[in-house]
Amino acid sequence: MTDRDFSPACGDEAETGIEDLPLDVLSLVLRRLDGASLAALGCASSGFHGLAADADTWRGLCLAQWPSVASIPEPACCRGNGFHRALFADAFPFPATTTTATPAATAVAPALLPGRLVSAVDLHHRGVCIMSRVVDTDASTPWFLGSPFRVDALLQEGFTAPSQIAPAELALSWVLLDPASGRAVNASSRRPVSVDRSWLTGETVARFTVVLGGVALDAAVTCDDRYGHVREVSLCVEDADGGGVSGRDGLAALAAAMADPRRGRGAEAEAQAARRYAEFVKGKSARKEWKARREGLVDLCCSGVGAAAFVGFLVMLTCR
Repeated sequence: MTDRDFSPACGDEAETGIEDLPLDVLSLVLRRLDGASLAALGCASSGFHGLAADADTWRGLCLAQWPSVASIPEPACCRGNGFHRALFADAFPFPATTTTATPAATAVAPALLPGRLVSAVDLHHRGVCIMSRVVDTDASTPWFLGSPFRVDALLQEGFTAPSQIAPAELALSWVLLDPASGRAVNASSRRPVSVDRSWLTGETVARFTVVLGGVALDAAVTCDDRYGHVREVSLCVEDADGGGVSGRDGLAALAAAMADPRRGRGAEAEAQAARRYAEFVKGKSARKEWKARREGLVDLCCSGVGAAAFVGFLVMLTCR
């Protein structure tokens, strides 16, 4: 790396340029940037590209975003190839919404499905991390593939938060990593897309759902906000009708999401995630109403046929 790599755009008239700064000072400055700005700066010149690819800088960005990543060893396929930089590029943006629906996703070859999933789960309340956990799931067993897709981040009966919980002020990061390929996907909306309270049980469920075409990654936090107790943190996959998706179909949807491009960052992307969830719920309600009307018509027709048969039977007896 030479001073020419950082030559100022304004020519020789500039008295002071960025090339006058020592490289160690430049490295410290770059570590204060967010991931998107650092990636953009790396495209400015060959000199900045080298500094922006610093492994320690990207590791620091990942740990600031997801503290639980510190407990994840680098996959064998990514060692020495910028694991944390690739992880940030995969998991920080939201996945594209073009992922196919579950019936089409089943066409994915079994060999391409992740055989193991590593979940990095971080739950924050008002900016304070109250839970940070890594969950390793064996996704190759017949039980997992045949059962409804579900990953639980709480191995015990919940925990009590240090302060009273306001579910609407929770923030959840749920990153799913395939150790075999090194690809990852963001499975939560960071901010709740809905907060539903059950007055019967006194529990509140905050949902951090990401919609992928015909399926939804439903990350949910169940808590009793009166006592600051978090009872459950889980991830399920639902189809367009609100039914559970099997482990095999859920893995197929995740594999497609990991291969798809990423879209959107920041508050705007979170707002889009909330809108997509609202559209998903609206479509699900419309389909339920249509099915109910269809079933009602079928019942009415069956009742009519039965009544006509009964009347015909009575007429036949009368005619005798």
